[in-house]
Amino acid sequence: MKRLASGLLLAALLPLAAAQTVTFNGRMGDKALLVIDGQPHVMTAGQALQGVKVIGLSADEARVEVAGRGIALRQGTPVNVGGGAGGSANGSEIVLAAGPGGHFRAAGSINQRPVQFMVDTGATYVAMDAATADRIGLDWQHGNARPMGTANGVAVAYDVLLTTVRIGDVEVHNVKAVVMGATMGYLLLGNSFLSRFDMQRTGDTMRLTRKF
Repeated sequence: MKRLASGLLLAALLPLAAAQTVTFNGRMGDKALLVIDGQPHVMTAGQALQGVKVIGLSADEARVEVAGRGIALRQGTPVNVGGGAGGSANGSEIVLAAGPGGHFRAAGSINQRPVQFMVDTGATYVAMDAATADRIGLDWQHGNARPMGTANGVAVAYDVLLTTVRIGDVEVHNVKAVVMGATMGYLLLGNSFLSRFDMQRTGDTMRLTRKF
């Protein structure tokens, strides 16, 4: 009877484990910043939480173990540890760790194409250069063209509307952006995205909580 009860309990728990989503959102020294089912956790190698054990950490990847299975988590890419990448886009919180120079960077996607963002609270819009826009398939040449001031002077900017912008398990729709004629070093995550969130910074951690 005890064995049967244990089997039934295990069967009941398996769907919960399969539905669990984990995202590696950066490192804080020798610790990994993981988001497990939408909740942020700072974990060291060897530490286990909610069935997820950290077994290794590199600059842009965390290796975890779930139910005896090793999984490599690329920074910013959510993984359903029950099988398959991607996961739900119904999250409400983004947690980022400061990188070199104190900048907050995040892997994510625009219109389901992978990109690397750098948070810029001084930028009005999500902003990218033409090479990045071409790579992710934006039809930016038909956008409204206008002059825009930059750190290097005035440049031509083209208005575009991004269908989706996603970081981890958080996805935002219809985000205004600009494509700059000048070359840019980074794809800037500006206030057309950030304004959808309440922002809180504590030390080297930035927390973005979605407004509803």
